[in-house]
Amino acid sequence: MSLRIGIDVGGTNTDAVLMDDLKVVSKIKTPTTADVTTGITNGLKFVLESSGTATSAVNGVMIGTTHFTNAVVERRRLQKTAAVRLGLPATAALPPMVDWPQDLADTIGGNNYLCHGGHEFDGRPISALRPDEIKAVAEDLNAKGITAVAVSSVFSPVNTDLENEVAAMLREWVPGVSVTPSHEIGRIGLLERENAAILNACLRQLAAETVAAFRKAISDMGITAPLYLTQNDGTLMSAEFAEQYPVLTFASGPTNSMRGAAFLSGLKDAMVVDVGGTTSDVGALTHGFPREASVAVDIGGVRTNFRMPDVFSFGLGGGSLVKEDPLRIGPQSVGFRITQEALVFGGNTLTTTDIAVAAGVAEIGDPSRVAHLDKALVAAAMARIQEMSEAAVDRMKTSAEPVPVIVVGGGSVLIAKPLAGASEMVKPNHYEAANAVGAAIAQISGEVDRVYSLAGMSRDAALDDAKSEASQKAVEAGADPSTVQIVDVEDVPLAYLPGNATRIRVKAVGDLTLVGR
Repeated sequence: MSLRIGIDVGGTNTDAVLMDDLKVVSKIKTPTTADVTTGITNGLKFVLESSGTATSAVNGVMIGTTHFTNAVVERRRLQKTAAVRLGLPATAALPPMVDWPQDLADTIGGNNYLCHGGHEFDGRPISALRPDEIKAVAEDLNAKGITAVAVSSVFSPVNTDLENEVAAMLREWVPGVSVTPSHEIGRIGLLERENAAILNACLRQLAAETVAAFRKAISDMGITAPLYLTQNDGTLMSAEFAEQYPVLTFASGPTNSMRGAAFLSGLKDAMVVDVGGTTSDVGALTHGFPREASVAVDIGGVRTNFRMPDVFSFGLGGGSLVKEDPLRIGPQSVGFRITQEALVFGGNTLTTTDIAVAAGVAEIGDPSRVAHLDKALVAAAMARIQEMSEAAVDRMKTSAEPVPVIVVGGGSVLIAKPLAGASEMVKPNHYEAANAVGAAIAQISGEVDRVYSLAGMSRDAALDDAKSEASQKAVEAGADPSTVQIVDVEDVPLAYLPGNATRIRVKAVGDLTLVGR
């Protein structure tokens, strides 16, 4: 028997589930609290007490959080950070953070250093590393009191040596420094990879504080099981790993919902519509995992290129405001205040939940409080909700063929009729807690994205090397070696580069083995 607790912290609600292997034992949807940790504690208490489960029986706690995304979007609790780029005499035309919103660059200090180093795509050096330059950088960092650094080198995913050397130098010369080498975060593409590394570096202090708060919430409940956080590709990382790589939690909320939708419905290839309290997220499942975005992803105005789900979000949720004449739904929402402000709960604000109750498709709160609503308004609002949802699904489809659509999330009561373009519409059991279920059942992954020169090795040897490294990364992140399998391989020949180059991306996934207690 393996008992897991999955928790997903959203902008409106914190969802928690207790699962016994593949069965949902207990679940709760509780309002997200301002300090977040209280909401998590409330969820933990309920699922344990309602199921009569002893804290000692829990084998693992998995949390999905929006802490780090919100910190970047809101420009708060970010650490002063320096960017050290190895690439001179190349790359000087576009310095680090060149494409950042000015307010965000100012928040983390805008400290950039260009040094010699870097490699060509095939591993040939651009220029030799100059330790004296790094020494000068270290002295300046000490003078400014900066202890968070991102190091990026041209084509470092091909050759990681220079980033590792510089990281070692900085750790020696700058007391208490935290260094993020870009090859550990992003993919091929200097600016986007560098951006991702800088974001990670400026979040590490917050990550340490947040993970400590999560650990305290769990230990205060008497739970001694290991803590994991969910990543943006639908898999898990240990709490220790999350402290080092907080950016990998970005977009983990929608990803958890999609993984939970796949698990609860049994469908591996489908569209997922997750309707929350504030927004709805639409994405595609392929082989049970979210389809990845193929282009650079914007986080708080910064272009990044690490793995992210291809998700379209729009302003429709259970707390969305409904305006009359002309009819408007969202994007504003009452959020976690819905139980005070919606009409059915005795408030004075007309929300989509009130519309759904008035239309007879949901039983929430006191229906008599919305009996006075104009039937034409209710019908028009329900039609608009349907139209918004269908347009979002249509936008994310890659062909005109009908596909199954899985509808999950607490706000999914708003979608009362099958969506156009759906071969079937599925609303599985426990649909309202799909995000927490997705966290509880998540696996462990490892990924490689590298350019190989096939001048001195065969394509098969390059693929084997990438598969081996991806599998090893999954094991290092906590996967059971006997369950690791390759789930995605992408091999793209780069015709514009000499030396018969090819870009190989490989993803390996394995089960997290929880030791019984």
